[in-house]
Amino acid sequence: MSPAERVIAIACRMLVKRGKNTIPGSDDNLRDAGLTSLDMVNLMLAIEAEFDIEFPQSAMTPDNFDTVRAIEALVSVTAKAA
Repeated sequence: MSPAERVIAIACRMLVKRGKNTIPGSDDNLRDAGLTSLDMVNLMLAIEAEFDIEFPQSAMTPDNFDTVRAIEALVSVTAKAA
């Protein structure tokens, strides 16, 4: 499974908990898709666990978690820095 597919799978699980059966595209805003601010924090934690990485504090901005593409880029940069 590609990194993007892994991120999408996590986002989909969270959206289902919100009663949304949406599969977000790479550039779809995840908040617009139905995730709350608390969901976004849980998404960040789930992504860290999935990829066995830890995001630096400076990277924890809304822009870095708005879309699957943004998260995938952040995962890539963070994994390379480790």
